[in-house]
Amino acid sequence: MTQAAEGRHPIRVLYIDDDPAFAALTRKALSRRGHEVAHVKSGAEGLSLLAEGKIDVIALDHMLEGETGFDVLRRLGPRESRPPVVYVTAAIDAQTAIQAIRAGADEYVVKDSAEAFFDLLVVAMEQVLERWRLREVQERNEREVRVARDRAETLLREVNHRIANSLALAAAMVRMQAGALTDPAAVAALNETRRRIIAIAGVHRRLYVSDKVGQVEIDDYLGHLTAELAESLRDTAHDHRIALSAEKFAIPIDKAVTLGVIVGELVTNAFKYAYPHQRRGEIRVAVGRAGAKGFVSVEDDGQGFDAAAPSQGTGLGSKILSAMARTLGATLTQNVGASGVRTRLEFPLA
Repeated sequence: MTQAAEGRHPIRVLYIDDDPAFAALTRKALSRRGHEVAHVKSGAEGLSLLAEGKIDVIALDHMLEGETGFDVLRRLGPRESRPPVVYVTAAIDAQTAIQAIRAGADEYVVKDSAEAFFDLLVVAMEQVLERWRLREVQERNEREVRVARDRAETLLREVNHRIANSLALAAAMVRMQAGALTDPAAVAALNETRRRIIAIAGVHRRLYVSDKVGQVEIDDYLGHLTAELAESLRDTAHDHRIALSAEKFAIPIDKAVTLGVIVGELVTNAFKYAYPHQRRGEIRVAVGRAGAKGFVSVEDDGQGFDAAAPSQGTGLGSKILSAMARTLGATLTQNVGASGVRTRLEFPLA
């Protein structure tokens, strides 16, 4: 049964062989199987015909007048720029076959005039052509996946940009509301709310400029966050320095948001209560990895506090810290001394 009878497209073969009698036999045998054969005697003729296109497979004889198939393979160029090649050699020599494959051939068959040779040639051509087409499909699919991924990443960055802008607008509105009030407690509460919004907005701002989709470089994020906190918290009574020590690594967005809120609460608390009587001090923030866990710590050299005493504020900050720690599946420890407070949070990275 021919290829045409089976409903498959005929293979268009470029057959390069300087033996016209054998070429005639090959053309006749392949035509009976439903394939089209264009015969040339030299590599130069083959390259000229190949430049016109419309060739599916090249059948290349090893021994040609004045050259070998290896010479033609070198002139054909890389595999991705020309049709697949079936190398035809009369020598039953494994070394010749290996050299042909290394030189760029996709398959080889041993040449003789028996009917089995033509069957093997057809099978070899069909197989290399099928592999070729599957590779083209795979490459096309991979290109489409890359395009879709790039489009999704662009959209995600735009979403994060818009979220950051919306949160910045919300923070500005909270600030305006605080400016319209005269009650110090209400103003302080609104300012703390604004700082929490800023901490979350910072995550989306960093995601917008990050090359890692859904991942935030924690050192970059906390660097911007602590700088914003220092600026927003600084006044005549609180003029402290924030020192950041951050190991460079990326964490998912949900962990980054939670850590940002935690750092914001701890730094704000230290800014307000660690150093009394307008004493200027330092607040140290550290973040890093220890095995399968990450950690963040905030410490100061201030006056410390009595854990049993009533909270100096509303107590909301402590509730937020506990809630955020539970969200991370983290452990929160606090060491209080006569000369400072050190709070450390350890959380699983996975």
